[in-house]
Amino acid sequence: MIDFNRPYLTGKETLYIQQAVSNAHLSGNGEFTKRCQLFFEQRYGFKKCLLTTSCTDALEMAAMLCNIQQDDEVIVPSFTFVSSALAFVREGAKIVFADSMKENPNIDAEKIESLITTKTKVIVVVHYAGVACDMDRIMEIAAKHNLIVVEDAAHAIDSYYKGKPLGSIGHLATFSFHETKNISSGEGGMLCINDEHFISRAEIIWEKGTNRAEFFRGEVNKYGWVDKGSSFLPSEITAAFLWAQLEHLDKIQQRRKQLWETYWEHLSQVAHSFSLPQIPDYATNNAHMFYLVCQSLEQRTAFIQLLSKHNIQAVFHYQSLHRSSYYQNKYDSRTLPESDRYTDCLVRLPMYYDLQKEDIVEICKYELIP
Repeated sequence: MIDFNRPYLTGKETLYIQQAVSNAHLSGNGEFTKRCQLFFEQRYGFKKCLLTTSCTDALEMAAMLCNIQQDDEVIVPSFTFVSSALAFVREGAKIVFADSMKENPNIDAEKIESLITTKTKVIVVVHYAGVACDMDRIMEIAAKHNLIVVEDAAHAIDSYYKGKPLGSIGHLATFSFHETKNISSGEGGMLCINDEHFISRAEIIWEKGTNRAEFFRGEVNKYGWVDKGSSFLPSEITAAFLWAQLEHLDKIQQRRKQLWETYWEHLSQVAHSFSLPQIPDYATNNAHMFYLVCQSLEQRTAFIQLLSKHNIQAVFHYQSLHRSSYYQNKYDSRTLPESDRYTDCLVRLPMYYDLQKEDIVEICKYELIP
């Protein structure tokens, strides 16, 4: 069986977990948490990083920091995971869904400005498959209308836009360390704060609404409840697992890029009845996934079934959020044809560290029937 995903283990995860146990500090914000946060701050220039138990939690923290009021509007791509929108819905926002580009599933930056009203407060961008959105254009629009930009960089570790690390451009950014991601801690996430005026409150929200972080730095002589928040910190066991992965980031990235290029070499020769990923000149490829875009839902279904018959697990991806059972009665009825096309036609092929090149050759020999 060629699985869609298999988590990669470096071999040091259990060693570091044992060290965390020996340190007698298993709750959050211990030695391994600090190591991981400092790694991202130093390597990518994020002003402040806070590990979370998931990317969903990081998005919920971002929504709190945006100080969403009832009926504030937040622009979100429809072709994304539910958390990109749900975090803001929980704060009372109205979601205004945006369409994807024809060339790739990212938000169409040129259509954002037409969605802005006097109630708009935030633009959420999702770097699909680790490929950058058009951030210059998006930040220009945000500056013009005094909006906050949140980068949902769940797929985008170690990926860049015009030389800038993804997650470092918007005011806030979130990452995922779910087991399907390039770097994993099983579950896990991170909030990155690039606008310094959010940092103090982010620490409070992260610490269950208390100024506990200030207390441990000796900045106040006691701590108490000062704001809303929740238990967003992961345990040291999660952070220790993540640290083992981060030590091998370059090795992992090199391997995944080799596998991605192997797919490209084999499929670019036969890409007649389907489309391959398109990466703009301004973006890099972190090899988070390799996907195809079929010509129809029927073609995709037949292709997935064909691969399954030969013990190869390929899967589709997001369902347009504007058509979801939860949101369809709240939606303004605009058509989002590109989002719906990716919903019906995009298929993800197996991609993980231990995948072999001969596995990819096997996968690529099965032809899509138009």
